[in-house]
Amino acid sequence: MSGGDMLDFEIRPNSTPVSAVDRAALLANPGFGRVFTDHMVTIRYADGKDWYDARIEARAPIPMDPAAAVLHYAQEIFEGLKAYRTGDGAVTMFRPEANAARFAESARRMAMPQLPPETFVESLRRLVEIDREWIPEGDGSSLYLRPFMFASEVFLGVRPAKEYLYVVIASPAGAYFSGGVKPVTVWVSPDYTRAAPGGTGAAKCGGNYAASLAAQAEAIEAGCDQVVFLDAVERRFVDELGGMNVFFVYDDGTLVTPPLTGTILPGITRDAILTLAAEAGHRVEERPVSFADWQADAASGRLREAFACGTAAVVTPIGRVRFSDGEFLVGGGEPGRVTTDLHRRLVDVQRGRAADPHGWVTRVL
Repeated sequence: MSGGDMLDFEIRPNSTPVSAVDRAALLANPGFGRVFTDHMVTIRYADGKDWYDARIEARAPIPMDPAAAVLHYAQEIFEGLKAYRTGDGAVTMFRPEANAARFAESARRMAMPQLPPETFVESLRRLVEIDREWIPEGDGSSLYLRPFMFASEVFLGVRPAKEYLYVVIASPAGAYFSGGVKPVTVWVSPDYTRAAPGGTGAAKCGGNYAASLAAQAEAIEAGCDQVVFLDAVERRFVDELGGMNVFFVYDDGTLVTPPLTGTILPGITRDAILTLAAEAGHRVEERPVSFADWQADAASGRLREAFACGTAAVVTPIGRVRFSDGEFLVGGGEPGRVTTDLHRRLVDVQRGRAADPHGWVTRVL
């Protein structure tokens, strides 16, 4: 494939799909990341051959040699986004082009080939089309899409691989918060950091998440829902949560989020929140926020709200912050007005209930 030519996808329908009755039972309470659809996308890459062999086929185990490069040198990247049913019966995706661009940037950082953005978006579209019956009904429900790519070449040696496999799988997801959005408690890790300058913090690669698991386990042990990482250099400034970006809302209505300096994942939800907040009349700033200031401003009342944001949970209020020497509340531990408003604004665009002046919503069906 060259010059922006679109790959032809070979369609190989699953010969033994899940029955309608069993599918309905699974969709009644799919949870998150536990139930998967009938099909997947696969596309191969080889040096000198480019991208080839694009398929929509039955979801199945991937044959893998024990010397596959990904198992030894961790060349792997992924994305996450959702397909939604709207009130008028359409099926849409939210900002797939932004995911395509970030996927390409992650590939560049990990010395992997870049999948053309139009092929990335088309692969999502094709999978949603063939597995449309798996998209759950109901507000808060969606079809979670997981595109990923890994080094499949069989060799041992520290160099970029010459062969890769790109895959997309899909998983029906219920409402992330089953009883409404509730403030979470977060743990500020005293020992672990997520990423350092010059590292892979801005890439959505599996290694970043593996490195966060010990800190997340520490958070759970402390009775918290999520971990907060501080910067790796001074251990003073807030970077982000284990899987979400973070925002602070002050008494004058200003929203502040840590800047993208290469150690923070450039969240697509984060970018949308910045736009929606400015349109709602808030001043928005990207600047460092120290943990000491977070604590002091929460105590003085200058900081009124804090929230995390990401694809899975969308917008999540932060009510309580724990650390090795104590804890403090933000905004009395309750969801704040600005957090609630921005959550509503974003979800209304995603669900087709509000105007989409930025062209964020892509119709699939």
